[in-house]
Amino acid sequence: MSSIAIVSGTDRPGSRALKVSKYIKTLYEEQGAEVELVSLEDFPIREAYGGNYGKSLPEIEAFRSRVLNADGIVMVVPEYNGSFPGILKLFIDYLPFPEAFDKKPIAFVGEAAGAFGGLRAVEQLQLICSYRNAHIFPERVFLQRIQKIFDEKEGITDETIAELLDSQVRGFTNFVSTLAYNQPHAS
Repeated sequence: MSSIAIVSGTDRPGSRALKVSKYIKTLYEEQGAEVELVSLEDFPIREAYGGNYGKSLPEIEAFRSRVLNADGIVMVVPEYNGSFPGILKLFIDYLPFPEAFDKKPIAFVGEAAGAFGGLRAVEQLQLICSYRNAHIFPERVFLQRIQKIFDEKEGITDETIAELLDSQVRGFTNFVSTLAYNQPHAS
C-alpha cells in the first residue's frame, strides 16, 4: 500500500485549499492509500524566521517528515496573485536539497476563483519540482471558479471536473505504486 502526502498549499485560515485537500484525502483513502494531510496552516514559521537555513530546527524537521516519508505527494495549489502562496515556497526551501523531491512522484491540483483554476500557480510550482528531479504526474486538475464547483459535503459538483479528479486519483495511485515497486530497496 502506498503512502500519499496531500499538501494544502496555503496558510490562510479556513482556506478552500484545505477543504479541497480534505475531500481529496477521502478519494485516495477509497483507493486504499495511506494518506497524510499536511496543512501549511500548521507550518512552524517561527522556527524559519530570520533565515535559519542549515541549523537544527526540530519543529520544521518533524513537520516536513510527513512529506519526506511519503511515497508520493499531491500538491493542492491555490493561486495567489498569479502564482502560488509564499508559504509553499518557504516550506519547499526548508526541505532537504536536492533529495526531498528526487524521483518522488508528485501530482498537482490547482484551485482558484478565476477561470483558469490555478494554472499559472501549478505551472510555476511544476518548474521547481522538476528542477528538484521529481517524477511529475502528467494529469493535472484545475478547479476553476472553485466557489461554484465545490461543496464541503458533496465535493466537486461539476461532473466533468469530478471525473477528471477521479481519473487523476486512480492514475496517480497506480503511478506511485509502480514507481515504488521499481525503486531499489536498501538492504
